[in-house]
Amino acid sequence: MWAKLTTALGRTEDVVAMIVLTVMSLLPLAEFGAREFVGGGIPGSISLVQHLTLWITFLGAALAARSNRLLALSTGEFLPPPWQRRAQLLASVLGVGVTGCLLWASLQLVRVDYDYGGMVSWGMPVWMFSLIMPLGFALIVGRLIWHAAADLRGRSLAALGLVIPVVLGLVFDAPGPAMMWSVGLVLLLGMVLGMPIYAVIGGAALLFFWHEGTPISAVPGETYRLSTEAMLPAIPLFTIAGYVLAEGGASKRLLRLFSALVGWLPGGLAIVTTLVLAFFTPLTGASGITILAMGGVLLPMLLRARYQEQESIGLVTVSGSIGVLLPPSLPVILYAYYAELDLERLFVGGLLPGILLIVVVAGWGAWCGWKGNVIRTPFRPRELYTALREAKWEIMLPLVILVGIFGGFATLVEAAALTVLYAILIVCVIHREVSFTRDLIRVMVESATMVGGFMIILGVALGFTNYLVIAQIPMHALDWVQQYIQSPYLFLLVVNIVLIIAGAFMDIYSAIIVIVPLIAPMAVAYAVDPVHLGVIFLANLQLGYLTPPVGVNLFLSAYRFKKPLARIYRSTFPYLIILLMTALLITYVPALTLWLPGLLLD
Repeated sequence: MWAKLTTALGRTEDVVAMIVLTVMSLLPLAEFGAREFVGGGIPGSISLVQHLTLWITFLGAALAARSNRLLALSTGEFLPPPWQRRAQLLASVLGVGVTGCLLWASLQLVRVDYDYGGMVSWGMPVWMFSLIMPLGFALIVGRLIWHAAADLRGRSLAALGLVIPVVLGLVFDAPGPAMMWSVGLVLLLGMVLGMPIYAVIGGAALLFFWHEGTPISAVPGETYRLSTEAMLPAIPLFTIAGYVLAEGGASKRLLRLFSALVGWLPGGLAIVTTLVLAFFTPLTGASGITILAMGGVLLPMLLRARYQEQESIGLVTVSGSIGVLLPPSLPVILYAYYAELDLERLFVGGLLPGILLIVVVAGWGAWCGWKGNVIRTPFRPRELYTALREAKWEIMLPLVILVGIFGGFATLVEAAALTVLYAILIVCVIHREVSFTRDLIRVMVESATMVGGFMIILGVALGFTNYLVIAQIPMHALDWVQQYIQSPYLFLLVVNIVLIIAGAFMDIYSAIIVIVPLIAPMAVAYAVDPVHLGVIFLANLQLGYLTPPVGVNLFLSAYRFKKPLARIYRSTFPYLIILLMTALLITYVPALTLWLPGLLLD
C-alpha cells in the first residue's frame, strides 16, 4: 500500500512539474508572437510565468529531496563509514527541524495571503501560488526523514527533529546572545555534517528574524519574491534547453566539429575537450553537470589518445565550469539582476575574461598533451565540412540567443523560451534523437530537479539578505573595511580571497544573493567599476568549484570517474593555480573587462 502511494505521488509530481515547465515555456512564446505579429501581448501572462517560477522552485526541490540530491557539503565523506551514518542522521535531524520551522512560517504566510492577498492574473488568487511553499517543505521533511537512515529506528530519530521548532517556540520568546551563538554553532555543525545548504541559510535567516522579534513568516515572505522577479524565469528555461541538448547528440556533433577544427594541433584533443564543455556550461547553469553528462565520453577519448589519466581527469573536472562568464550563463544573469547592472554590459564585459579562462585551461592541457607525445587527429577538410554541416544547428544557438536578447527582439525570458523551442526542434524534430513521449518528460523532470535544488537556496537566501539590509550590515562592513584598508589594490586582493573561500562552501547562486549586497557598496567606495567587480566576482566563484576540501566539481568528478578525492585534488591542482593567476590578472587589469563595453556600447 505504501509503495503504491509513493509511486502515485511521484508520478503526480512528475506530471505537475512537466505541466508547469511546459506552460512556462509556451506563454513567453505566445507573448512574443502576439507582440510581434498581432501588435499586443497577452494580459497577465508575464505575471503568471513569474509565479510559476515559485512553483517549479518548490516542486523541483521536492524532486531533489526525493532522489536525495539537495545541495549540501560532502565533507561527511571524509569520515569513517560508521561515523558517516551518524553524521548523516544528525544532519537529517537538524535539517528536519529547520525545514519544519520553514513549513510553519510558510503556513502563516499562506493564511495571510488567503485573508488579504489579491489576484495574480486570470482570476487566480495569490494564496494559490504561495501554497506551494508549505506543500514543498512538507514533502522535503518527509523525504529527509526517509533518507536519514535505512531502518525504522533511524527514521524515527530523524522525525524527532520536528520537535525542535515546537520546543524553541514554547521555551523562548526571543533568543538572547548565548542562545544565538549556540544555535548558530549548531547550524554550522549541521552544514559541515551535510545538512542541506538551504536549511543552513534558511535557519540563519529564521534565527536572526526571531532575535529581532520579527515574525518568522518574513522568511517565506521574502522567498515569495521569486515570483515577482522578472528575470528569474529564464533560469529554469535555459536549464531545460541545456538538458535537452545534452540528452540528444549535440555533444557528439560538437565534439566531432571541434576535433576536425583543432584536433590536429599539438594537444588538440585537450583543446577540443575544453571547448565542448565550455559550450555547454552556460546552458546547464555552471553547475558542473557537464562532468556527469559528458565525462564518460571525453575521458576515454583522452586516454585512447595517450593523455595521462591524472591530467585528463583534471582537464575534464576543471572544464566542467569554465564557461561561467559566457552567454547565456545563468550566474551572469542573476548577478546582473541583484547588482542592478545592465545585463548586456556585463555579458560583453565578461567576454574577453571568459575567453581568457578557456584559453589558459586549454593551453595547459594542450601543453601536457604535447609533452606526452599524444596522438593527433589529422586535418581533413572534407571531415571539417561534414562535421560543420552536422553541427550547424548547435553552433547557431548562441547567435539565436544573442540576437534575440541584444537585438531587442525578445526579452530575456522570451529568448530563453525560444532557446527551449530551438533545442527541442534540433533533437526531437531535426535529428529525432529524443522522443516527445518517452524521453522529453524525463528530461524536463530532471531539469526541474536540478533547478529546484539550487533555487530553493535562492529563496531562503532572499530572506537572509533582507535581514542583512535591515540590520545595515553592508554599511557597517564598509565602515570597518575603510578603517583598515586604504588601498584599492589591497581591497581587491581581499575580495579575491574572500570569494574563493566563499565559493568553496557556497554554491554560486546563493553566494550572489548573500555576498553581493556586502561587497557592492565597498567596491563603489574604492572606485571599482561595477561591471569589473561582477567579472571578478564570477571568475573567483568559479574557482570555488575546484577549491578543496569541498569544491562541488571535485565531488562530481570523484563520483563520475570513481576515483578517491585525494587523487582528484592532485589532478586539478595545476589548473587551480593557473586559474588563480588568471583571476588575479583579470582583477588587476580592468581593461580586459572594460575595453569591449567601452568600444561596443558607449
